[in-house]
Amino acid sequence: MTANLSDVHNLIASWWFDYDQGNFDVWPDYFTEDAHFSCRSDSQETPFEEFVTAEASGRDAVVAWNIEHRKWSPYPLRHNGTNVHVIPGDRDNCTFRSYIFVTQIVGASVAPLASGICLGSARHENDRWRLADLRLMLDFADSEVFSSATRFVFE
Repeated sequence: MTANLSDVHNLIASWWFDYDQGNFDVWPDYFTEDAHFSCRSDSQETPFEEFVTAEASGRDAVVAWNIEHRKWSPYPLRHNGTNVHVIPGDRDNCTFRSYIFVTQIVGASVAPLASGICLGSARHENDRWRLADLRLMLDFADSEVFSSATRFVFE
């Protein structure tokens, strides 16, 4: 089954919804057994860098890190995957790229928490698409004019 944008967008949107709601019992179904997950900030110099930095391999380790991280994150929390697009692969694998925009509620108003880049891959297994790789780089460096900006390599 070749992935299309709808398949991958649905996978990502569904993952972020279940992540935000803390539906821990369904999280293992989102990942392949050999899944990889990483997260960091662009500058790697935030006061909370330890909290947002992850490097986990294997479904159990990926799910465990995300559960622990989610337990200590705000609620309500909303991850919005935007500009999702698929980079074609073979019949059962594809890669994707997207942005994320994360909000929380502060003083009864929606407030931005973070934005970032999401890179990953999905694999079709057991009649569904699953995340094989999910890498996040969160934006915390100040924006500058593009021609002068420090661009953080993220592949």
